Amino acid sequence: MRIGVLALQGDFARHARALQKCGSRPSAIEVVEIRKPEQLEDIDGLIMPGGESTTLLKLMDAWGFVPALEKFHAGGKPIFGTCAGLILTARDVANPAQFSLGLIDVGVERNAYGRQRESFEAAGTAVLDGRPVPIEMVFIRAPRIRRVGPGVETLARHGDEPVMARQGSVLVATFHPELTDDPTVHEYFCRMVKEAKRA
Repeated sequence: MRIGVLALQGDFARHARALQKCGSRPSAIEVVEIRKPEQLEDIDGLIMPGGESTTLLKLMDAWGFVPALEKFHAGGKPIFGTCAGLILTARDVANPAQFSLGLIDVGVERNAYGRQRESFEAAGTAVLDGRPVPIEMVFIRAPRIRRVGPGVETLARHGDEPVMARQGSVLVATFHPELTDDPTVHEYFCRMVKEAKRA
């Protein structure tokens, strides 16, 4: 199973390390750093990490990533967007409005939890594969999910707000699971990739 991490900007190396902890054996998952759109053809799933969404958009546009990502999604291959990755996959973006891929029917507000100094950690519960499991969450200049479409499943909340959601092959989180030692969220995404590969 080959899972790519978009390596244009952001802490993609942490996601790669988190993926390498998943699976029953170290060789179960091959992690690929994705820097060119043609690399998407050779992977089974993709993580779009945090970073600065406007910078990521400029880099993606320069390299021609948008049509390649749309084709990747249309092929049913799973995508996991965290923080800025969530912003890029959302249907609607505010504060300010900007282009997004519209791969999951959620509306997000950028930097809604405040600036860097207002970052925080929290413990929570996610419902994954039909059962509640504890998760650790790190919020850094995080977006907020302000709207959840009818086809979207909320998997975790912080207070009353959704912080992790899924629609079909697209998983998103407002927080950074790669900054914890908790592999739960990455393991869930790996199961999504494994199931899609079997289909």
